[in-house]
Amino acid sequence: MIRLARFGARKQPHYRIVVIEKDRARNGRSIEVVGTYNPRTNPATVELKRDRIDYWTKNGAQLSERVGKLLAKAETVSSSEPVAAA
Repeated sequence: MIRLARFGARKQPHYRIVVIEKDRARNGRSIEVVGTYNPRTNPATVELKRDRIDYWTKNGAQLSERVGKLLAKAETVSSSEPVAAA
């Protein structure tokens, strides 16, 4: 499963997007870190390793609801950026 793992101090959350077995604890040992999410910046910062996320989803990993929303939002932002003409 690909989901968020919470890090950071109290009332200052910072999340890692991790590949982890579904039945492990939220901050348990993960298989791989595939991105980060910082909701405290304005706008929120999302960094993703798309090639690794694609690899894991092709091998059966499921996205959590929140990670799916973050991924969809990041795709719309990257597709709306203007492309320089060559």
